[in-house]
Amino acid sequence: MFALVDANAFYCSAEQVFRPDWRGRPIIVLSNNDGCIVAANRQAKEAGIEKFLPYFQAKALCVQRNVIVCSSNYELYADLSAKMMAIIGRFAPEQHVYSIDESFLSFKHCYPAIKCLYTQGQLIRRAVWKEARLAVCVGMGQTLTLAKIANHAAKKIPGYQGVCVIDTAQLRNDILRQLAVKEVWGIGRRISKKLELMNIRSAYDLASMPPSLARKQFSIEIERTVRELNGEVCKQWDEARADKKQIFSTRSVGERICDFESLLQALSKHVGIAASKARQQGSHCKTMLLFASNSPHDERPVSYKVIVHFPCPTNCTIELTKAMTDAAPRLFSNGVRYYKIGVGLVDLTSEKHFQFDLFNTAKVNYALMDTLDGINQRYGRDTVFLAAQGIQQKWAMRRDLLTPQYSTQWKCLPSIKC
Repeated sequence: MFALVDANAFYCSAEQVFRPDWRGRPIIVLSNNDGCIVAANRQAKEAGIEKFLPYFQAKALCVQRNVIVCSSNYELYADLSAKMMAIIGRFAPEQHVYSIDESFLSFKHCYPAIKCLYTQGQLIRRAVWKEARLAVCVGMGQTLTLAKIANHAAKKIPGYQGVCVIDTAQLRNDILRQLAVKEVWGIGRRISKKLELMNIRSAYDLASMPPSLARKQFSIEIERTVRELNGEVCKQWDEARADKKQIFSTRSVGERICDFESLLQALSKHVGIAASKARQQGSHCKTMLLFASNSPHDERPVSYKVIVHFPCPTNCTIELTKAMTDAAPRLFSNGVRYYKIGVGLVDLTSEKHFQFDLFNTAKVNYALMDTLDGINQRYGRDTVFLAAQGIQQKWAMRRDLLTPQYSTQWKCLPSIKC
């Protein structure tokens, strides 16, 4: 048996952890630069707030319905997610963190010792709420796909009280009949439209489809989904994820960049982020891509791109920043109000199979980079950084409605009056 533990409206729930007075009230969370609504809890949806709608279009309704609006507090979400995953991991010998708010558990080696899976699911819910103050739902099934469907039922279908265990064929078929085919894990919008043309509208219809036909009409992945819906284990989470072939760091700025110095600072920050990610997975970069553009909605949209090649692969923030500084003048043009800045590390090679060059020695200071990463990992990003990033970053991401980072900043520690 597998279980999927998923937090309910995680971003909104995380905002309520240190604000008990917000519980039960409508809350929405905005994207970078307070652009779109990326999360809305049940109360906000009942108030008529739609996800992925530009905030300026919903602002008046939010004021009218007394909806609490927050900027994305990524530091808080990451810390609470790590705490939640640690709690969930205690309930099974095998765990796979699927996303920031979802985690799979496998009871393969301990299922006979668990007398009641429903009771186990309730224990998980109580433990996460007691220790992290986050509401979660638990779905269990014989396959990962059925666990995902059970989790959906625990959230959406009344009567399950946050825990659904699909352990019989009859219960499985009853739930599959209530689930639209587009809600099945791995079935995208395009595939669901084609399935509906074949008169396959529910998950039960998909489970009744011959696996060989699913493979012939679509792909082997759809065949696996059909088999998993019938209780046959075909999918496993990856024990070791493959290294990324490319690493990008890109973001729209909170305030338009109009001068060369600010452009250098923004590019330097993204170089530092990308280089840190490369070191985490043990990769060196042979080619770096730099790009900058204004908004596509501007009167004259423009975009600039520069490619930098390195004779000897590197993941050193200092070396990458120096190369960026030399290439940056080719990205700048007077009169352009830059809106989106980015850096990409492509043509990556593993440090385990590093090819040395007799005439171009590597300039990476491994001890310095290890110290830099260690300090930032322990005390938070940008505790130590290159001065090229600048101190006062006026172009930084706009988060005007940011709540305190209660669990990652000393100055934001909540005060309690007894």
